[in-house]
Amino acid sequence: MITVTRLNGPAFALNPDLIERVEATPDSVITLVDGTKYVVAESVDEIIARVRESKAAVIALSHLLEHRMTGAPTLRVVPGGDPDD
Repeated sequence: MITVTRLNGPAFALNPDLIERVEATPDSVITLVDGTKYVVAESVDEIIARVRESKAAVIALSHLLEHRMTGAPTLRVVPGGDPDD
């Protein structure tokens, strides 16, 4: 979740996976995949940074939990290899 502030109201948490687009008109308008729009005080760049931080935190926590559960790094498939090898 990311926290944003309504232009004329309180802050609220928003699921970044539901964001379709963010526009500056000149106020920042967040449009969700269902068409809901929010006018917020944060800039487009700040919203993008918060989404990146949120997604990075999820990935980092997932990696940490995986490492704790297995006690060792796990093997991963690396794309781009020759399928005939």
